[in-house]
Amino acid sequence: MEPSNYRKKVNLYDLSYDSLKSMLSSWGYSHFFADKIWHYLYVKRIGSLDQIDDLREDILVTLKEETRLETPNLVSVQQSADGLTTKYLLALADNEQIECVLMQYDGRSTACISSQVGCAMGCVFCATGQMGFGRNLSSGEIVSQVVYLLRRGDEQGETIRNIVFMGMGEPLHNYSATMGAIETLTDDRGLAFGPRYVTVSTIGLPTAIRRLADERLRVNLAVSLHAATENERRALVPITSRWTLGEVLSACKEYSEKSRRRIFFEWALIAGINDSTDQAKALGRLLQGMNSQVNLIPVNPTKGYKALPSDDETARMFQFELSKFNIPSTVRQKRGIDILAGCGQLRTEVEQPKPSNFECRN
Repeated sequence: MEPSNYRKKVNLYDLSYDSLKSMLSSWGYSHFFADKIWHYLYVKRIGSLDQIDDLREDILVTLKEETRLETPNLVSVQQSADGLTTKYLLALADNEQIECVLMQYDGRSTACISSQVGCAMGCVFCATGQMGFGRNLSSGEIVSQVVYLLRRGDEQGETIRNIVFMGMGEPLHNYSATMGAIETLTDDRGLAFGPRYVTVSTIGLPTAIRRLADERLRVNLAVSLHAATENERRALVPITSRWTLGEVLSACKEYSEKSRRRIFFEWALIAGINDSTDQAKALGRLLQGMNSQVNLIPVNPTKGYKALPSDDETARMFQFELSKFNIPSTVRQKRGIDILAGCGQLRTEVEQPKPSNFECRN
């Protein structure tokens, strides 16, 4: 059982480097000690404050009195038959559960992390969307997923190169925490992930995309389209009725121009739904002339959406049509279907989805 004052303590993972310096200053300590604490958190990746062995005793005592090191606990882990995809179900301090996935590609690993418990976006084919919205994660709860995966990698001699905000939740719907997490993840004094190795995946919240463009972070932006016409997209992602495709693409162009980054458009290939050559041509017309790439991802079937992924031949035909518009595309490997690696699937197996009355406002 945790102490009664545990929740009142500051979670160190919630602090940026500058916030850590400010906290130490408020205690009467020099900024010098922030470097040492930061090094323990993100380079040594300690699991407990008791592992700090060369900090002044008075500072360490204050640190233990005023702060906590909150990392998630493992609930369940599954590995795909090919050994390339591992999915973790993690419990947070309030017993809410989130998922993160580690995928290996040709000697490099990508961590797919969550930004919310559940999701309010309601994509019909997504297990997380089907479970509804629980709550936002704090920046520290986002960062701690990466620290957790890095620790496991340290034990197994593996490194993580890419971070993708494509787990449970809509990261731009939890904007402040997502930005705080990115600040920590890309801080050169600690985890030091390059911005070009960080991707934020969104269904396309125009106002938030424009706000992100003004941050000048130069992280990658991946926008889930799934359909090239308004009605068909709203059938798959009902909440997008609140804004038009034109608004989404205009915001994406602004982001691309300000960040000098190519926009990645995600397309879940669903057999008989959005994988026709007509859909490919409509998508080609929509994106023609834009600095973009389309990632075609065979959909993972879920309990709440029984449609099947498109076959390889259909995916190749879709690609061929896009090539006529000079739009580069890739067909993503089918990953983790045998271990429920689609967002929210593992948690759905463990517990029943919660209803949500949450209203998303952009």
